[in-house]
Amino acid sequence: MHLKNNIFRKIFRFFRKKNTHSEYNSVERSEISVYSAKMRRYVRVDAYLPPGYDRRKEEKFPVLFFNDAQDMQAVNLLKTLERLYGHKRIQEIIVFAFYPKDRMNEYGTKSTPDYLNRGNKAIAYQHFLTEEFLPFARENYRLSDRQEDFAAAGFSLGGLSAFDTAWHHSDIFGKAGVFSGSFWWRSKAFIPEDPDADRVVHDYVRLSNSVLPLKFWLQTGTRDETADRNNNGIIDSIDDTTDLIKLLREKGYAEENIKYLEVLDGEHNQRTWGEVLGDFLIWAFPH
Repeated sequence: MHLKNNIFRKIFRFFRKKNTHSEYNSVERSEISVYSAKMRRYVRVDAYLPPGYDRRKEEKFPVLFFNDAQDMQAVNLLKTLERLYGHKRIQEIIVFAFYPKDRMNEYGTKSTPDYLNRGNKAIAYQHFLTEEFLPFARENYRLSDRQEDFAAAGFSLGGLSAFDTAWHHSDIFGKAGVFSGSFWWRSKAFIPEDPDADRVVHDYVRLSNSVLPLKFWLQTGTRDETADRNNNGIIDSIDDTTDLIKLLREKGYAEENIKYLEVLDGEHNQRTWGEVLGDFLIWAFPH
C-alpha cells in the first residue's frame, strides 16, 4: 500500500514504513511514523490492514483507533484479528495503533488535566488524532465514511483517553472500548469526606445535556486493584466504571448501547486484556 503524493506530505512527513505479515499471510501490519505539529514530535503508528485489502480497490473499511500500541503484541491483536476473520465473527477492519511517548500526560481528559497536572498534553493528542492523523488516513487509506464504523479503544489510561476522545468527538467516533479504564481521574485531590467527588469523566457526563450517538464497551477485572476508598467492599476500578454506567443510563443511553464485562480474577495487565479483546472486537464490529 503506497502513500499518495499530495499536500499531506507537507504536514505528515512520512518517516518509515515496514511491512510484515503473519504466519498465515493474511493481516498486514505497516509501521509508519508521521510528524505532528500539535504534538511537536513524530508519532509512530502501526496500521493493521485486513486480508485482501490491496485487491479490493473500491471497498472501504470500518476503523479502530487503538491507544497503547506498545501492548498490541502482548494482547495478541494480530492473531485475534486473524482468528475472528477466519471464523467470520467480525467485519474486516483497519486498525491504527498509536505509540505514546508520555502516557501520563498524553492520555487523559480533554477538558482538564487532573489535580497533579497529569494529562496536560491530552488536548494536543486528541487534536493530532482528529485534525492531523485522520485527514492523512482518509487520504491514504480506504476508510468508511460512516461515524458508526469508527471506534476508539485503549487500556487503563489509554482507555480513559479513548472514552474521552469518543465523547468529545462523537461526530467522528461511534464507539468506545475501555479496558480497565482509569476513571479515577480527578480534578481535585482525594478527600475522605467525599471519596467519590471530582472524578472528571463522571462530572462531565453528569453535566451533559444531550445523548450523544455513542455506544460503550467497558471492562474491569475483580483483581484490577485492591484499593477501596469508600470502604463499600468493592474495589475502586469497578466502582468507578459501574458508577459511570449508572450515569450514562440516567442520562438516557439505551441499555443495548452499553456493554459491561467484569472478569472474575481479571487483573490489570495485558494477559487479561488479551483474553477479552475478542469480545470487544465482536461487539464493536460484528460480522
